[in-house]
Amino acid sequence: MKKVAMIPARYAATRFPAKLMQLLGNKTVIRHTYDNTVATELFDEVWVVTDSSIIYDEIVNNGGNAIMSINPHESGSDRIAEAIATMDVDIVVNVQGDEPFVQPAPLEKLLQTFEDASVQVASLMQVLTDAKSIADPNYVKVAVDKNWNSLLFSRSPIPYHRDQNIVPIYYEHIGVYAFRKEALLNFSSWSITPLEAAEKIECLRYLENGIPLKMVVTEYMGVEIDTPEDLEKATQLLK
Repeated sequence: MKKVAMIPARYAATRFPAKLMQLLGNKTVIRHTYDNTVATELFDEVWVVTDSSIIYDEIVNNGGNAIMSINPHESGSDRIAEAIATMDVDIVVNVQGDEPFVQPAPLEKLLQTFEDASVQVASLMQVLTDAKSIADPNYVKVAVDKNWNSLLFSRSPIPYHRDQNIVPIYYEHIGVYAFRKEALLNFSSWSITPLEAAEKIECLRYLENGIPLKMVVTEYMGVEIDTPEDLEKATQLLK
């Protein structure tokens, strides 16, 4: 199977504009993400897919692979779907551009799920224990069945803790996806679905079209750069 990592990279982030071009140590955030993805040695190719000539030049001028998007896109998955439509590829992994501390082990686990021919889409999650984070709508939660297939994604706490005699396990969805090429192209051709529109969680589109995501438990993934404070945390972690 030919495996490609695609890194969607939008310049005008709402909460932290130009965050991918911020310096983290001696390199920009997007270059850390790209270089660390390449360093996993798990992929035949690694590409940054962007709407920005600034990000495109940052990658290409430093020896990397980048593609300029043709159309505007609501989601990273749609951006990637456009880019891979004519590529000869079997498995596509979406690595978030704002997660510079890419590690090989979680991505390798994701790729291994496709040894099962029934798996169309896979994604990562981690155990969430902090009560404040569980209640925080910025943390997307996921409920799974006993075979680790997703049942529901929500910004609300799921499951609801009604029985105080048990301790439920809460999982945070980490937005790193892997797809078979056909599944991703199908996703891009479908209209936005009702739950997806209500929650603003793109992977609900798969569930509402009858496709579960195979979920893989991973340890802490590092710092996602959403705010200037996150960048400071990442700088300390890098040190």
